[in-house]
Amino acid sequence: MKAVRTIADVRVGDELDPVAFPLTVYRLIMAAGANRDFNSIHHNSEHARATGAPEMYANTIFLMGMWERAVRDWAGPAGELTAIRGFRMRRFNTVGRTTTVHGAVTAVDAATGLVTIALRSEDPDGITVGPGEVDVRLPGAGAAG
Repeated sequence: MKAVRTIADVRVGDELDPVAFPLTVYRLIMAAGANRDFNSIHHNSEHARATGAPEMYANTIFLMGMWERAVRDWAGPAGELTAIRGFRMRRFNTVGRTTTVHGAVTAVDAATGLVTIALRSEDPDGITVGPGEVDVRLPGAGAAG
């Protein structure tokens, strides 16, 4: 288990480790089944192309989960996500590509423990989701790890 990250550990400009998500057929089918989004655009290439998409693609819940994973990996188990803003799908996140979530701390409020993180998802062609922000509340400096 990760150590507890406290508000005292965080500075504006700190970068989150990028988290890469290879979008395989298996991963997209499992994600669609897990969040019960059975729309064929998320697991059937022929159907997705018939609707104008270049290929089957990740659904909204999966993409939001990618942002949450990146923040939780950074914040540790005591971090509490409190808000998400600017989550905009700009392009399809299609099978066969890798989407990577990048983030950096843009604000720290030591009094409330609230940290704002700017996030974006990218593939080799540029931004696919965001840019946006996530707020996460971290424990105070005296928290046990």
